[in-house]
Amino acid sequence: MSEITVWALALVLLLFLAIPVGALIIRALGTGATWDARTYDTLRQALGLSMATTATTMVIVVALGTPLAYVLARRRFPGAAAIEALVDLPIVLPPAVAGIALLVAFGRNGLVGRWLADGGVTVGFTTIAVVMAQVFVSAPFYVIAARGGFARVDRDVEAAAADLGATPSQVFRTVTLPLIAPSLIAGAVLAWARALGEFGATIMFAGNFPGVTQTMPLAIYGRFGAGDLSTALLLSVVLLIASLMVLLGVRIAGGRVRSGV
Repeated sequence: MSEITVWALALVLLLFLAIPVGALIIRALGTGATWDARTYDTLRQALGLSMATTATTMVIVVALGTPLAYVLARRRFPGAAAIEALVDLPIVLPPAVAGIALLVAFGRNGLVGRWLADGGVTVGFTTIAVVMAQVFVSAPFYVIAARGGFARVDRDVEAAAADLGATPSQVFRTVTLPLIAPSLIAGAVLAWARALGEFGATIMFAGNFPGVTQTMPLAIYGRFGAGDLSTALLLSVVLLIASLMVLLGVRIAGGRVRSGV
């Protein structure tokens, strides 16, 4: 394959990715839509909820996903392949199916939810349900990246640090963690992006209630469904800009980690 052909094919995909983004921005700017009180209130509630829930989601995913990734990368035990398949499953599972699964598990009449309801705890159609849906669909992206990072670490380097008197926690903190930091950052970015854009599982399990479960994707869907295309476009551009800012910031931070700055 010639160099020209390679560049031509790459350009086709780049254009396909860039044109919808450009069209969204151009259309939003060309509608002449203004920030009225209703639009601002929708933005404030939906964006604030999205940022709060995704932040909580990332804390949970990193705290629980890192040990799981370590075990899958460093330990061999019966059933490991089945566990890896279970971790990967939400990636290929349709979001609507994920939402139904969460509902029948943790809803008021669900397998676990009925016991929670007896104790006065309601999960379905609450902000907690939003976080649970986000964790369910985003955790695999972090675990897969972190697992790959742990698997690529040279065990001899860790053994050398241990031979010099470092405790297991010191080895992990001073040797392993710096080596896998790029993988953890990449996984966290992918997981956060997936959580921020989550729609199907959230609307099935948490509903679409402003100020409670209505995240930015649900707010955009709600305004578009109500025929308010201008507001939907404005909200879409805001979400696009917020996503780009976070992604660029994390990439810059990841580059500094890799370069040792």
